[in-house]
Amino acid sequence: MNFIYLLTLAVALAGLVALDFTHKLAFTKNAKAALAATGIPYIFFVIWDFTGINLGIFFKGASPYLTGLMIAPDFPVEELFFLAVLCYSTLIMATWLPIVLKRRQK
Repeated sequence: MNFIYLLTLAVALAGLVALDFTHKLAFTKNAKAALAATGIPYIFFVIWDFTGINLGIFFKGASPYLTGLMIAPDFPVEELFFLAVLCYSTLIMATWLPIVLKRRQK
């Protein structure tokens, strides 16, 4: 088993948490709204993935970086972490960008 990709995703997720709490961007401001803003798209993308797998559109490619742990056929555990990074990074960017733009106007 190779844990490189999974570890990279976990480190990215930890970095997003650190950015969020250091700069008080999402979960520290409104945890309920942040949970909804990440959780709803996360669930949507998991359903999207399973639908794509069932239709034969998505499949697990051969990669030496995956652990081989599967949630379901063609659905590696790393996909759950990837989707978390995707949704959380989008939330961080959406809450951080207005702050940066406001600072630049001053």
